[in-house]
Order: sequence, then structure tokens, then C-alpha cells
Amino acid sequence: MNLIAPPAEPQPPQPLLDECRQRRDRLMEKIGQGTAIFNSAPIATMHNDVDYNFRQDSDFFYLTGLVEAQAVAVLAPHHDEHRFILFVQPKDPDKETWSGYRVGVDQAKAYYGADAAYDIGELDAQLPQYLAKADRIYYHMGANQGFNLTVIRHWQSQLRQYHRRGTGPLAIEDARFLLYPLRCVKSPAELVYLNRAMAAGAAAHGRAMEMVRPGLYESQVQTELDYTFRQHFGEGPAYPSIVASGDNACILHYTDNSRQMADGDLLLIDAGCSYGYYNSDITRTFPVGQTFTAEQRILYELVLEAQTQAIAAVQPGQPWNEFHDIAVRVLVDGLVELGLLQGSRDELIEGEKYKPFYMHRTGHWLGLDVHDSGLYKVGEQWLPFQAGQVVTVEPGIYIRRDFKPAEGQPEVPERWLGIGIRIEDDVLVTATGNQVLTVAVPKAVADLEHRF
Repeated sequence: MNLIAPPAEPQPPQPLLDECRQRRDRLMEKIGQGTAIFNSAPIATMHNDVDYNFRQDSDFFYLTGLVEAQAVAVLAPHHDEHRFILFVQPKDPDKETWSGYRVGVDQAKAYYGADAAYDIGELDAQLPQYLAKADRIYYHMGANQGFNLTVIRHWQSQLRQYHRRGTGPLAIEDARFLLYPLRCVKSPAELVYLNRAMAAGAAAHGRAMEMVRPGLYESQVQTELDYTFRQHFGEGPAYPSIVASGDNACILHYTDNSRQMADGDLLLIDAGCSYGYYNSDITRTFPVGQTFTAEQRILYELVLEAQTQAIAAVQPGQPWNEFHDIAVRVLVDGLVELGLLQGSRDELIEGEKYKPFYMHRTGHWLGLDVHDSGLYKVGEQWLPFQAGQVVTVEPGIYIRRDFKPAEGQPEVPERWLGIGIRIEDDVLVTATGNQVLTVAVPKAVADLEHRF
């Protein structure tokens, strides 16, 4: 599967409603005689009576395209008339004046393709008809405890009636395990959106590399990242941007972004853009000044070699863990050669003696969620890569000032302390190999030095 390149100029995202219909059809083939229920994301309070910008639940968005709170989607492939049902907030001009337009019941059918649509206040009255002939309910027990109890209450009501009519759901199963294999393999339309997210992320990282100088603050770099995301019609950052200079680069999820940068520092930027709900996830590490120090360059080139070899292992049919294992082997060999680890490679890996330097996995699925839906293994069996999957590849080395080596390992000389490096690209698995979607972001030493 090849990525479809977007037009040169950024464009605002358009709804993928035909795509949503196809997704529902594929899921309903798996549901069979079941009924699946999906709830919208809750509104989150920022402070007092001010809410955060609404972000729809990814599963709900994947199946409906509807970006609205207080909504429920029901898939009932066994129903005689209604296979796709939406419950939404009714139109209310007074409330819409304060908080924005609502889809409303009529438009939910006309625009989003629902076979039936109801006021969300009718959920209790209308849902039973879509459960009565189902053999099970597919629903993910998520963080919304109130709605979890609503689903359980309806299930218990169906169970009480089962002995009289002989039909009804006897079990609740997690809908995610039917949906995740679908979400994990990206369609051509999804890849267009992902590519736009990558382009916005690449432009933001490029702008950061242009502007970074000693004396600037991390927050100023973050501002440019956010601005560039918006200029490319992104919704904004895919996650809280990490702009970590000096010792801060050794904090994996550093988000204070407040330090003033100095000559001799490295700057680690882990930032991606959300475009049409699809996300990029990119990390680059480069000198704030003109050049790497000798120690910084040695470790940077080690991490880059680990990433290069790991990316090469992202191939269809290869087990998921292989690219991580390769990255670990490269890093361990390099740390042994530098005298920062001692012992045989196999013993160091088996005993996890490398983990004080490298404590996270080498990647994760990427899509509507930054850590996207999809299984990595079943039991003890790692699942193989498939064409259409998108994965991050992000090895690193982190040596904090208060670094504590693993038991039996040597102390780290001071000249290595305070160095944190991560390099991350987003990689599409193709039918014949892979495609690095973030190749536009420089990472060769020659491109990162003498930028000004």
C-alpha cells in the first residue's frame, strides 16, 4: 500500500462520511447477531464553568464522523429496519446561541446516514428494541461510569425477560477487540489524512530548527510549533509538546517547556500535529548551538544507527517485537564499546542492565490516537506487521545527572551526564517493505549542525 501524496498547499480536512459507512459495514459483519453500543466522549471541565475544547472519542468518530457530545451510536445488523442508530442532542436555538450548533435529530439521519435517529433523552425508551433480538452486547466499559451503569441496567433488564421470550443478549463483550483490527490497518483515505498530519509536523520541526538559538526559551519554540500546526489546518498539537533542553531531555514526558536554552545544550523536541483527528508523532534532538559536543555526537550517532536498523525491520510479516529487539541490541553493543555497560550482550539484555539508559519500547501504533488502537501480541505470540499499519520508531538514550547504573554496572563518567537523545519517525508498513512518512524532517548530523 502506497501513501497518497497530498496537494502541495495545506487544505482543511473534509468529513470522511463514506469511509465511516464502510467501517460500520465491516464492523457489523463481525457483530453478526450482536448489538454494539458506542458513547461519545464526555465534556471535560478546564476550570469552574469553562470547558476544554471538545475532542470526540476516537472509536465513536471512526464509525460516525460526528463531533458532538452527549451522543450514542448503536449498530444492530440483525434489526429488520434500523442497522445504524444515532441518539443526539435535539436542536435548541437558545442553547446553541451559547455553545454552538447541534446536529439535531433530522440532520443526524440526512447527513450522517443513520437509519433512525432519536433525541438522546429517548435512549432508555428506544434502546431495548435494538437489544431484544441480539445474542450479546458489544460495549467497552470505559471511564464514563454513569454510561457503563446505563448499559448494564439495560442488559439486566433483557436478562430478566429472556426466560419469557427466549431471545436477548446473554453476555457483554468488549467492542474494541472487534474494532481494533479494523482501526489498525489504514485505508488510502486515512493515509491521506495521516500524511497531512506528517506534513504539518515536519513543517513545525523545520521551523523549530531554523529558529533555535542560545538564549531562547523552550516556550518560544513551543509557540512556533503550535502556530505552524494551525497554519497547516491542524487542530493543534496531537499531544502536549515536549520541548526539552539540557537535562530536561532526560525526562521522557517533560512538558514544562520553560527553561532558557544555552550553548552546549541539546534540544529534544517531541511534537506532532492532529489533522482531521489523525496524528503525527515526531522527535528530533539537535544542538542548541552550532555543533554537538564529542560525547553528544557519539551517543546521537548510536541512537541514529539503532533507529536506522529498527526501521529496516518494519516489514510485512515480521513479528512486532523484532524492531525493538534490534534497536536494543545496537544500543547495548554501542554502550559496551563506550565502557558504559560491561558484560556480554545477551546477558545484559536478559538481565535488563541497559534499562537505566533506555527504559521504553521502540514504538507504538499511530492513527486516530497517538498511542493507537491495536494489539501487539496474543498470549506469548507477537503479532506480525501488516500492510497499512503505521508505527512509530523511537529509540533513545537518557543519562540523568543523578544516573544510577544497574547492579554490577560501572559508574558513568561525568562527561556523559545530562545527555538525553531520542529520534522518532512515523513509518507505514507497505506490501513490500516500509515507507518513512516523516522523512522530510532532517536527522543527519551534517543537517543539524551549523544551522545558523
